[in-house]
Amino acid sequence: MPQLNPTPWFLIMTLSWLTFTLIIQPKLLLFTTTNTPSIKPTMTTRTLPWNWPWT
Repeated sequence: MPQLNPTPWFLIMTLSWLTFTLIIQPKLLLFTTTNTPSIKPTMTTRTLPWNWPWT
């Protein structure tokens, strides 16, 4: 069964991960976000109890 032979697939997987970690990932990490996150104050809402007609 050829799909159980890891020889060609291990090399392909290793080369793809090396390509990603050494070439693509540093280029992606150089991008800056356009909208910087800001901390907004949390607003508390006041809820009113519901008046049930049968109680």
